[in-house]
Amino acid sequence: MPALRKAIKKPTKKSSNRPSNNTAVKAKARASRASSKSGATNTEPKVGEVDLTKVRFITVEADRTGQRLDNFLIGQLKGAPKSLVYRIVRKGEVRVNKGRSKPDYKLQAGDLVRVPPVRLPALNQVPDVGAGLSKLLQDAILYESDGLLIVNKPSGLAVHGGSGVSLGLIESLRQVFPQYRFLELIHRLDKDTSGCVMVAKKRSTLKTIQDQLRARGGINKIYHALVVGEWPEKCKQVTAPLLRYALQSGERMVKVDDQGKASITRYRILKQYQQLTLIEAKPVTGRTHQIRVHCQFMGHPIIGDDKYGNAEIDQQQRQQGLKRLFLHAAELRLLDPSTEKEIHVTAPYDEALGQALRRLSK
Repeated sequence: MPALRKAIKKPTKKSSNRPSNNTAVKAKARASRASSKSGATNTEPKVGEVDLTKVRFITVEADRTGQRLDNFLIGQLKGAPKSLVYRIVRKGEVRVNKGRSKPDYKLQAGDLVRVPPVRLPALNQVPDVGAGLSKLLQDAILYESDGLLIVNKPSGLAVHGGSGVSLGLIESLRQVFPQYRFLELIHRLDKDTSGCVMVAKKRSTLKTIQDQLRARGGINKIYHALVVGEWPEKCKQVTAPLLRYALQSGERMVKVDDQGKASITRYRILKQYQQLTLIEAKPVTGRTHQIRVHCQFMGHPIIGDDKYGNAEIDQQQRQQGLKRLFLHAAELRLLDPSTEKEIHVTAPYDEALGQALRRLSK
């Protein structure tokens, strides 16, 4: 190492070829500091003001086997634009086992990854989780095993920070449960949707359950929604294709369009109220806003949906106390890879949804 060669002085002609104990100790200390500065460590950068101006050498752990190189780097360079990640890989600044690699290379346990020096813009510090939210999330744990957490996410809390949101579910959970070294979202829910969210405590669990999600029928997800009007008894399934697009304001939207992706949602009536219906929705595919747009397409939008709903009826419901989207991830059935057992998890309604249904029943 260049730093090491600088740290150890060459002996002069008058001195012995063997350095004194004092010189050796100083040289060892300098070398240790140089090694530390070079970043030969497995510690990840802190969130905050990031200045990764030194090379880091990271040994891939067993639980990251099979992870793509680009995704690994995105995790190591938190806050870095994806364009930067792909650029440093393309230019050969990232090395795996001393050789160039491609972004889609699947890492193996023991691989040595060279992460080059980069300078990132300062990130906003993640705010502390308040005592109220901390208690709420601790009470919201529906299921826990060695590799999996299932949380009853409250409405109004985004699953992760970004796009103006500084503190989401996953950032909060990492603060509330600091004893877990690894916590990652397995899937997502819209900010205003409540209910079951799966969080992996191990990378192997993350990969296995995401594979289950991609497999047709691998995980049974059931949602409850309160919709406008009388849902037709004969409508058991909606197969309208969905296309994502953006408004001039930049807001992301979804619509039924022949150019969109194939989308399937199965429906069942749970209870009929006056001018409203409580339905069960099972998404066979996992498109953005799928249940919400399929309900709108059928002429029965979900109550409280500010993107695809009926503004007049939503206003009436707000005046009677229901001020949130009535969409709830109520049940999950899946194989937990940690226990290799089938699990069935249900999430109770929050007070807003429960109160609305009690009022309608009267």
